Amino acid sequence: MSSTRTASLIPFLAILGAVVCLGLGTSWAKNSLFPALGAQGTTALRIGFSALFMLLLWRPWRKPASRADLRVIACYGAALGAMNLAFYMSLRTLPFGIAVAIEFSGPLAVAIFSSRRPMDFVWVLLAVCGLGLLLPLGHDVSTLDPVGVMYALAAAVCWATYIVFGKRVGHLPTGQTVSLGLTMAALVAIPFGVAHAGAALLSPSLLLVGLGVAILSSAIPISLEMMALRRLPRHAFGIMISMEPAVAAILALGLLGEQLSLSQWLAIGLIVGASMGSAMTAGRSARRAARPVLVQDGVS
Repeated sequence: MSSTRTASLIPFLAILGAVVCLGLGTSWAKNSLFPALGAQGTTALRIGFSALFMLLLWRPWRKPASRADLRVIACYGAALGAMNLAFYMSLRTLPFGIAVAIEFSGPLAVAIFSSRRPMDFVWVLLAVCGLGLLLPLGHDVSTLDPVGVMYALAAAVCWATYIVFGKRVGHLPTGQTVSLGLTMAALVAIPFGVAHAGAALLSPSLLLVGLGVAILSSAIPISLEMMALRRLPRHAFGIMISMEPAVAAILALGLLGEQLSLSQWLAIGLIVGASMGSAMTAGRSARRAARPVLVQDGVS
């Protein structure tokens, strides 16, 4: 029983590790790369190095995938590249919290439309309430830059697409899917980065920072997310990934000394509670599905 409980916690721990690494890497990129390379150049450097690192690590060419799987991986990778590019573009004119809130409508939509049990909607509701408390949604939305809002909405659509296609290739080895997906993502992002940043992308100091950012904010989180996707239904993944703003708030408290209000701590509790509840529900469903089912003509 203890081994079964441990196995059910693996997806939760994988996503927790992913969002921690992503928060650290994104903060590093924003402080060190954004001023010199802009949104497009930062995205290109981050995803380009991530793809190169994962290709060398996993060498996906050793076990060729089928054409059907390659088509799905191409869609998965294109969505990943477009998602990162659109989100960074939205940060040029939108407050960070507003951009995150809009982007999170993507995975939450996947969670809602993929749900089949009443309890799943409880976790969705908890996550939505937590995000509503944590993020600065009280801003006067009439002052928001419409172009920035469109970029954030595009990132939301791409995130939802990334989840859907990632689940479809969950039967493949994680390293193969991630490395090939990141390669496709790089093909999407790098032309925009080259067009915007030009020769600045070749600065040795920026390349070194970009390598570290790529490993921390792309290679590691995506690998962990794919590990979780292989063990969870889409709606459970969509709810659990909502830990990201909560983990970001905790990191800000520890690293930047940002104090949290009571309502923000309540938001963290709601979001983490939704994530853990989703993990436990998904684990129980998987165990029930694995049990033999009695039918009229015998045992199935």
